Amino acid sequence: IEGIIPLGTSLDFESERTRSLGCWDGPSLLTGSIDAWTSKSPTSNFEPEDEFCNFLIDIGFGKNSDKSVRDFWVKTIKSNYTGDDGRRRARMAAINLRERDGLHGRLFDVKCPVMWLHGTDDAVYSVANAEQEIKMFVNSPEAKLVTVKDGQHFLSASHPEEVDNALVDFVGKFYKD
Repeated sequence: IEGIIPLGTSLDFESERTRSLGCWDGPSLLTGSIDAWTSKSPTSNFEPEDEFCNFLIDIGFGKNSDKSVRDFWVKTIKSNYTGDDGRRRARMAAINLRERDGLHGRLFDVKCPVMWLHGTDDAVYSVANAEQEIKMFVNSPEAKLVTVKDGQHFLSASHPEEVDNALVDFVGKFYKD
């Protein structure tokens, strides 16, 4: 591995530490949907509720996302997660977010450059969290946090030019022929 580029994330599990730094409370936000989507009976008519679709859009693109973006993603989410198979996949995705494990214990072994890109308006994970976690790459030759003003959780969608430029700079700096 020549380099790592975290993008709007946390390297911790959904912990009290991250919540105290302003990150989301994934377990409480997702458990209701997970419970509602738990069924032994077939659910051929399943489709995620508008409320859930809008929750995903709000945390990913921001509450003030353009109506055309919102309309596109509501339609896409609903079409992707339909029927019994869609319900199971949506439930598994939510469980994975709620119960993901942390990476803190593994960061000591990272020995390549790290550039962490993080939006200042990320509704899921805070800049304060990123500022703490970038310091955990103690054996990286360079571990750098780059914040993008007004950037959302889906940073490459909200600020593609800034992300592209940062990636090109990072790869150019560490590229080995």
